Amino acid sequence: YGVMMEIMAKSGISPQEVAAIGITNQRETTIVWEKATGRPVYNAIVWQCRRTSSQIEELKASGYTQMVREKTGLIPDAYFSASKIKWILDNVEGARERAERGQLLFGTVDCWLIWKLTGGKAHVTDVTNASRTMLFNISTMDWDDDLLKVLDIPRAMLPTVKASGAFYGYANVAGEQIPIAGVAGDQQSALFGQACFYRGEAKNTYGTGCFLLMNTGSECVTSENGLLTTVAATLEGEHYEYALEGSVFVGGAVIQWLRDEMRFFTESRDAEYYAQKVEDTGGVVVVPAFTGIGAPYWDMYARGGIFGITRGTKREHIIRAAQEAIAYQSADVLCAMEKDTGVKLKALKVDGGASRDAFLMQFQADILNTEVIKPCTHEATALGVALLAGLTVGIWKNRQEIINQQTIDKIFYPHMDEHTRIKKLGRWHKAVERCLGWESEE
Repeated sequence: YGVMMEIMAKSGISPQEVAAIGITNQRETTIVWEKATGRPVYNAIVWQCRRTSSQIEELKASGYTQMVREKTGLIPDAYFSASKIKWILDNVEGARERAERGQLLFGTVDCWLIWKLTGGKAHVTDVTNASRTMLFNISTMDWDDDLLKVLDIPRAMLPTVKASGAFYGYANVAGEQIPIAGVAGDQQSALFGQACFYRGEAKNTYGTGCFLLMNTGSECVTSENGLLTTVAATLEGEHYEYALEGSVFVGGAVIQWLRDEMRFFTESRDAEYYAQKVEDTGGVVVVPAFTGIGAPYWDMYARGGIFGITRGTKREHIIRAAQEAIAYQSADVLCAMEKDTGVKLKALKVDGGASRDAFLMQFQADILNTEVIKPCTHEATALGVALLAGLTVGIWKNRQEIINQQTIDKIFYPHMDEHTRIKKLGRWHKAVERCLGWESEE
């Protein structure tokens, strides 16, 4: 609320001029609070927290992996909200009994904010956030009683689920009642903000990691290549849409590593400059599997490596190879998406901090042999919920208006010949193969 008031003060916009509020958030982070007072019973457990890994291993050992996959589109993992809720109920004294009596409520961060902004009048979330809890059936679009029973979570503590573009309640902002009209998890919001409205359209958000989503339309595609099936953002009254999601664990983080640990440069933005000081990597390949490697390999025992070093290797070669590694990893995920959907990628829309790196974006286009489109607005996540809220209250009439107003900063066209591309990808996959299983027991 304080940040919202600060933004309006700095921009000179009065509450009377605000037509609607949109909320986007990091998904999965779990909050449980008292219905009567609004006080949390425990600190929020964030999405990165792995304290519930043993619960997940028990779930897998009991044979529930396929059930979770079929109902939620996810794989059993401590990443999602379900095991975090269970941990709070099991470890906070009296929490389970109070939850069963309807005295405690669960919500992801969006739900918590709506509860607070509406003064406790609305306990509600949207389908994109619900789909990341590992409790939501993405076929019936409702909380799944079988999963709730397995995890021993009372249905009474769960929020009502709405479309992403819908009326959620009113927020009192300096005396003005402003409708909350758009809610979506960060990655689905970015997909909407990039106007990826049609099957086969995809976006990649380049941050510390990379998050790739491809719209699969009304088809709920089950991945055979280690990707997650998730719900895309839609408006109330529209047919539900789905997306395939893949994550690159280490994207921009490899540049941070070169900056902070290897001391190759002082500012992350310098990586682009140094990468262009050499014609190529000099045969060097960097695999930044610092915490294992994700789709399509899914090997938690993989570890990073630098290959192809010679006496002539310079720091510029390693910097360039690290930049290229971000693009290679994204290409692997997008290749898996194409295999799962049978749809050739039309173009890749990009956002996030690293999308400002022209060298990286050009190499991404080259290695994908696909156009890479960089919009003028890098903050597609915030834009997505603004568009959802605006469509809900009538600022824009339809999605075509959104498409028409998209502004492109630059399109990167592929220039690499096929022989070079195949050779580079082959060398990358050879290096990845060397890293797999590195930490596994002998």
